[in-house]
Amino acid sequence: MPEDREASLHARGLLLLRCVVGFVFVMHGGAKLFSYGLAGTVGAFEQMGVPLPAVSAPVVTAVELLCGAALILGAWTRWAGLLLAVDMTVAILLVRLQGGFFAPDGFELELTLLACVLALAATGPGSISVDARRLRPN
Repeated sequence: MPEDREASLHARGLLLLRCVVGFVFVMHGGAKLFSYGLAGTVGAFEQMGVPLPAVSAPVVTAVELLCGAALILGAWTRWAGLLLAVDMTVAILLVRLQGGFFAPDGFELELTLLACVLALAATGPGSISVDARRLRPN
């Protein structure tokens, strides 16, 4: 396969991954903010045993919304990926682990998202991204 074609497929693959994973996080953060409301999210965090729910609920909501949007744009992708990796690791350890592997109670979704955001943190966003344009020398 010619090098240009392989680079193009690589960039498009990362774009697809970023957009889908970012959309999932934006939807989850948006549900916490707009569907449940912060008060409802705090209550849910309390019931799940998440420490400091009045602090952690708005932080998690902001991380999922802002970092999800950042992934879609390919902006600050490595940092967004790392923050979302922390989010998913905590969700697995505090909430989902005791539910086994399979959804809806288990951690399979969170584990999949964790792997995706760690892969994006490791590889970066690809050439079709705000990061690539922002960091490209003139």
